[in-house]
Amino acid sequence: MIRLEHVTRVFDGTTAVSNLSFDVTDGSVCVLIGPSGCGKTTTLKMVNRLIEPSSGAVFVNGQNTRNLKAEQLRRSIGYAIQSVGLFPHMTVMDNIGVVPRLLHWEKARVLARCEELLDMVGLSPAAHAAKYPHQLSGGEAQRVGVARALAADPPILLMDEPFGAVDPLTRERLQTRFLRIQRKLRKTVMFVTHDLDEAIRLADKIAILDSGRLIQYDTPEVILSHPASRFVKDFVGTDRALKRLSRISAVKFLRPAVSIRVDVNVAQAVAGRDRYRWFWVIDENDRLVGWADRDDLQQGATVHEGAHLADPGDIAVEQDATLREALSRMLGLGFKYVPVVDEQGILLGELALEDVESATREGD
Repeated sequence: MIRLEHVTRVFDGTTAVSNLSFDVTDGSVCVLIGPSGCGKTTTLKMVNRLIEPSSGAVFVNGQNTRNLKAEQLRRSIGYAIQSVGLFPHMTVMDNIGVVPRLLHWEKARVLARCEELLDMVGLSPAAHAAKYPHQLSGGEAQRVGVARALAADPPILLMDEPFGAVDPLTRERLQTRFLRIQRKLRKTVMFVTHDLDEAIRLADKIAILDSGRLIQYDTPEVILSHPASRFVKDFVGTDRALKRLSRISAVKFLRPAVSIRVDVNVAQAVAGRDRYRWFWVIDENDRLVGWADRDDLQQGATVHEGAHLADPGDIAVEQDATLREALSRMLGLGFKYVPVVDEQGILLGELALEDVESATREGD
């Protein structure tokens, strides 16, 4: 657990953080958010003593961090930042293994841990382990940064805008990957972001800061439904019902999907399905490969000839998606339904616009 007690930090007469007190419980994600200059990163850095408090105390697992050696403390806390900070002269494997090597792990153990983490963050060890940072995309580099932060299996993870330097689609996918990892590992996480949607999606609790002061600290649901002040109300915006969709899992509203095989003839595919106009198209392994309109199907002999083939990543959402992501995909495609797939692209079902609308109304 992390506990801050009346923590203040002053730089050259300017108070960056003022009398800050809150707890982060074991296995939870606390997101720090607020306007630029509100003290988010300063607060984060005081946890691992990259910045020392001017007054007050920070406790990690019941111990005052002032009583611990800084290097000992930092080796027990994972740290991931926006600029990633990978060592350019080291391979991906060597970057991930930095802290385990400092802890004198055996070479075989370091290698096994690096391969395990690459797989966990969705990167192939065979394809990425020997690459250098300049050979990675932005999203790949961010994943390696997270893997490096987790390398020594620290109980605490500090993340400072870790997904802030990538495009929105990559950011969404990194968030999904982070949530999967967190569900598995249950680390205690402090996470800094400027993105309220990201905070709502990832946080167990959100700390809203302004001018170094804590304005509200609560669950995303409470902050959205009961903002503590005018500042918080303005900060979260008027579309609070829409933002709540980021807290609702898409699979909660999963419906059976009508699908047809891409490798069969049209007559066989639509037999007995006269009441359906639209179909999701799958391959022989049940992976989504596109969609089809009954009228278009009639133009060819096989489903393949009449189908609109597409990558699942362009037309579907994964089972970890939120209703907000599903709604965004529907609006982007102009569909009233969106298919849901697993990590291998296998079709699991679909979501309907009416269900998203219903969830929005329930949040009002």
